[in-house]
Amino acid sequence: MVLVLLVGLLLIGVAAWAKGLGLVSSIHIIGGVIAVGVFLLLIAVAGLVGAVNHHQVLLFFYMIILGLVFIFQFGISCSCLAINLSKQTDVINASWWVMSNKTRDELERSFDCCGLFNLTTLDQQDYAFCTAVCKSRSPTCQMCGEKFLKHSDEALKILGGVGLFFSFTEILGVWLAMRFRNQKDPRANPSAFL
Repeated sequence: MVLVLLVGLLLIGVAAWAKGLGLVSSIHIIGGVIAVGVFLLLIAVAGLVGAVNHHQVLLFFYMIILGLVFIFQFGISCSCLAINLSKQTDVINASWWVMSNKTRDELERSFDCCGLFNLTTLDQQDYAFCTAVCKSRSPTCQMCGEKFLKHSDEALKILGGVGLFFSFTEILGVWLAMRFRNQKDPRANPSAFL
C-alpha cells in the first residue's frame, strides 16, 4: 500500500519536473501521467484507510482495483519488452508522417537531425527543408529515425523492466490485502466470527 502511494507521488513529481524543465511540451502527456499518479494515490489511500479501520469493503475494492492495475501493467510491460526494432521502425515511420510540420521541425532541432530514414522521395524532400543546426555545420546530418530508434529501444527496455517490477509488487499488495482482510479485527467482539 505504501509502495503504491510512493509510485503515485513519484509519477506526479516526475510529470511536474518534466513540465518545469520543458522536456515534454505536450500537455496531454503531462496530464495523463499526472492523472495516473493521482489514480494510484487514491487507490493507495483507500487501501491504507481500509487497513487502518479494518474495513472489509474498502479492502475488497482495493484488491480488485489493484488486481486490474496489475493485469494492465503486466501486459503493457511485456509488450514494451517484446517489441523488436522492425516494429519500432514501423511505429516511428507511421508517426512521423502523421505529425504536423511544426512538430517535425521541433524534433529535428531538439535531436539535431534531419529527415527520417531516407527511404522515399518524401524523405528526401523532408531532409531538404530541415532547419537543424547540424545541417549548417556539415552537408550531411544524421537521420532522425536512427536517433529515435536508439532512444526508443532504450526507453522501452527501461519502461518494460520497471513496469514488470512494480506489477509484481502490486500482486504482492493484492495478496497481503487479501490475507489482512481475512483476519479477525482485534478491536471487535472476540466471540464474533468473520
